Amino acid sequence: MYLDRIQLNSKDILEKNFKTAMRGYNQEQVDEFLDIVIQDYENFYHEIERLKQENDRLKKNTDQPKTRSTTGSHQVNYDILKRLSNLEKAVFGKKVVDS
Repeated sequence: MYLDRIQLNSKDILEKNFKTAMRGYNQEQVDEFLDIVIQDYENFYHEIERLKQENDRLKKNTDQPKTRSTTGSHQVNYDILKRLSNLEKAVFGKKVVDS
């Protein structure tokens, strides 16, 4: 799964320390940027979890047996045709149906 390939989480980013150098980056700007990255990581993580739950729910719904199978609909059609035939016999008489 692609989540196994993620190397950092928000805690790793938050706790990362860099060595300072003579002409290094402005530490305040780096911290502000890392705060944004941490927020994004947390948002992405929550969105991935939400989508996984929704995906599981949708899979569960599609795995449930159908309430009306093709075999069942054939049986329903047969029953309707049989009732229609009996009704024709009752209304028009046996002669019309047998001819």
